[in-house]
Amino acid sequence: MRYAASEKLEIVRTVETSHLPVRRTLDKIGVPKTTFYAWLDRYATGGLDGLEDHRPRPKRVWNRIPDDVRERIVQLALDEPDRSPREIAVAFTDRERSFVSEASVYRLLKARGLVTSPAFIVMKAADTFANPTTAVNQLWQTDFTYLKVIGWGWFYLSTVLDDFSRYIVAWKLCTTMAASDVTATLDLALQASGLDQTETDRRPRLLSDNGPSYVANDLSEWLVSQGMRHTRGKPYHPMTQGKIERWHLSLKSRILLENYFLPGDLERAITDFVEHYNHRRYHESLDNLTPADVYFGRGDRIRKRREEIKRRTIEQRRRQHFNVAV
Repeated sequence: MRYAASEKLEIVRTVETSHLPVRRTLDKIGVPKTTFYAWLDRYATGGLDGLEDHRPRPKRVWNRIPDDVRERIVQLALDEPDRSPREIAVAFTDRERSFVSEASVYRLLKARGLVTSPAFIVMKAADTFANPTTAVNQLWQTDFTYLKVIGWGWFYLSTVLDDFSRYIVAWKLCTTMAASDVTATLDLALQASGLDQTETDRRPRLLSDNGPSYVANDLSEWLVSQGMRHTRGKPYHPMTQGKIERWHLSLKSRILLENYFLPGDLERAITDFVEHYNHRRYHESLDNLTPADVYFGRGDRIRKRREEIKRRTIEQRRRQHFNVAV
């Protein structure tokens, strides 16, 4: 039977003031003598708080992350402050060949004061699409967003994103949002993907909104000549293009931290971020793979390697714990 701290104190005082011997008093109350003396010691050293029940904790946790590994995780977080605890966990596992969970990294970084709230509102794409893609280059999403160069005015970024992998296939910084800018970006995407050398029936379908450049006859004719079908989202329903909208948010969260005075400076910043986004940013919805990992078919191999690293790491910690315990 469990007693509250106040009940334990009452029992201690009852025994202390009883005219009967301690053993006989405890027998009548139904409390073992060892338990009573344990309470007495705890009360003497900690008062009423000392009588509170505490959850038992093992003296040594077999799966505890070694101290040197903890320091390397913290150093990685300091070296790459833009990464979230989830990304730090995945990056550490990939680079160090030693498994560490996202929850462990979060607790470690939180204790060190290295976890802060994002300075922007997180927007998530819709959970599912009406007809989800099953492979790369089945569906491309495209859209414009605008960025300012001080002294030059607004520039418009046209992007082509692969729906299945979220890989940025191509992009172009434009001074207008004309149909010719869309076709120029699509030309770059076909060349970059190698699909310009394939039969037209293997070309991806295009998804866009209903902006003037996307409903123009010039674009429609160009798509027909390339064998590409075109789907447009419902008016006033931007989440149909949720993945590319989310890409715009990620881009601007980084790009808009700086001011740009020359178009070339803005282009270099976009180039750097596209490289980071495609090849270094672990995407949660892609099972912590990068868009490039999925687009180029490396996903299964990376997942198997991570599972093997996790198995080896846990087995190693278990052996180390057993050796210390013995």
